[in-house]
Formats: sequence, structure tokens, C-alpha cells
Amino acid sequence: MDPIDRPLTDYPRPSVAVDTAVLTVRGAELYVGLVPGRPRLPGAFLHEGETLAGAVRRSLAQKAGLEGVAPAQLHVFDALDRDSRGWVLSVAHVVVVPAESTGALELVPTSAATGLDFDHDAIVEQAARWIRDRYVDHPDPEHLLGPELTLRDLRRVHEAVHGAALQPDTFRRAMLPRLEPTGQRRRGDVGKPAQLFRRR
Repeated sequence: MDPIDRPLTDYPRPSVAVDTAVLTVRGAELYVGLVPGRPRLPGAFLHEGETLAGAVRRSLAQKAGLEGVAPAQLHVFDALDRDSRGWVLSVAHVVVVPAESTGALELVPTSAATGLDFDHDAIVEQAARWIRDRYVDHPDPEHLLGPELTLRDLRRVHEAVHGAALQPDTFRRAMLPRLEPTGQRRRGDVGKPAQLFRRR
């Protein structure tokens, strides 16, 4: 047992980094943003006197041109060999933004985000599981769509997140209790106008 009066300087201290998986949907796929020209997620080392949230905001602003987002903590990655430069813990974060709001990041499908630096492959995998769990029971909880949406658009976003086709009738029954009709319809190119909903 460590004595409570032992000074902190007696303990080895790792470097602490933050790395953020910026997720979005484009077309029919889930994408993650990488630093342009580098096979890695945007990240930074924690500075003295800085909070984790502050380090995340700084790294996203400097390396991705992203501001005003609120990433969530995902997991602490602490494998001893994760960084060849030394003992580095990464407090991974995740944030979901519309495709047009990914700043300067290079978007790649999460399914193709392999061979990344450090253990960023594992961070992307865990971030993808995180968003899929979020999209099981709730209609677009990360607001990739606007405040008003059609069931067809909603299903397409959920299919992109899950990477699989969803049965339309089953999806409709699952989502309708969590949606409120707006009383308006959206006129498309073909067929009858689609009913518009908003999230409850």
C-alpha cells in the first residue's frame, strides 16, 4: 500500500494525450476524419494547467479547423507499447458532426480506417460501436439531419451508421413513437409528398 504522505514526485508519470474520432455520414457510409496527409486522428498532448476538454478543443481547432463542438469521452487507451516515443496514455473522445462541418479533416470510411498511427484503429472501432449503440433506439440522436426529417431520410442515416440495410416497416414501427408529425409534407421529385416529422 502506498503511504498517503508520499510525494507525487516519487511516482512515475506518463504523458497524457487526447485523440478525437470525428464521425459523420456521407452518402450511405459512416466516415471518420483524419489529419490531412497523416494516417491519424486529430490529437494533442495535455499541457500543464489544461483540462482534457480544453486539450480536445485546442487540438480540433488547430488540426481540423473545428470549433464549437462538444466531444464526449470515449475510453482511455493505455497499452504500454501504444506509442514508440514513450509511456503515453490517450484519453479518446468522439464527436459527431454533419458532413459539411468536418473542417479541414480528410474523410475516410470507418471500414477503411486501418493502418493508422499508434492505436487509432482501435479508437475508430470503438467510436463506431459507440455511435451504433446510440442509433439503435433513438431517431438520429446526434442530429446529422435537420430538425425536420422524413422517415426515408432517417432510415438512410441509420443504415449508414449501422452499415446494414434496415427493414422499412420494422424501422418505422420502432421510430414513430419517438417522432412527432409536423403536419407538413416535403415534395420530392417523384411520388407523393413525404410526411415530415420532428424528434420528440
